[in-house]
Amino acid sequence: MQITAITNRKRMSMVPKFFFGFLLALGLAGCTAQRRKSDAELGLTPQQSAGRKVYDATCERCHDAYSSDGRQGPSLKGVFKRSELPLSGLPANDDRVGEIVRFGRSKMPAYGQVLSEQQVQDLLVYLHTL
Repeated sequence: MQITAITNRKRMSMVPKFFFGFLLALGLAGCTAQRRKSDAELGLTPQQSAGRKVYDATCERCHDAYSSDGRQGPSLKGVFKRSELPLSGLPANDDRVGEIVRFGRSKMPAYGQVLSEQQVQDLLVYLHTL
């Protein structure tokens, strides 16, 4: 009887460990996040790196750079690889995208009073790398 009680206690103490391990494995299986690559790993020039900093500070909260998933705004992955911008249908070129950054459009706020002209140019150069 005493041996059975000890064996049952051992089994019961293994349940939380098994359950925790199962939850951990389940959580990791659904995790698709990848480590963010450095500027050097991406082969960015100094201007592209400066543009990435502008992107991180002003764009990232609404636009995803390396995924086709959008956030509040559309993904910017491959934005200059298309002929048209995804929501507006405007031409996907430096003039139109720069104009949208400076003056805003629809839900996109204007950053012309926040960013210098050099920062806008750096941002555009970086967006070409996506």
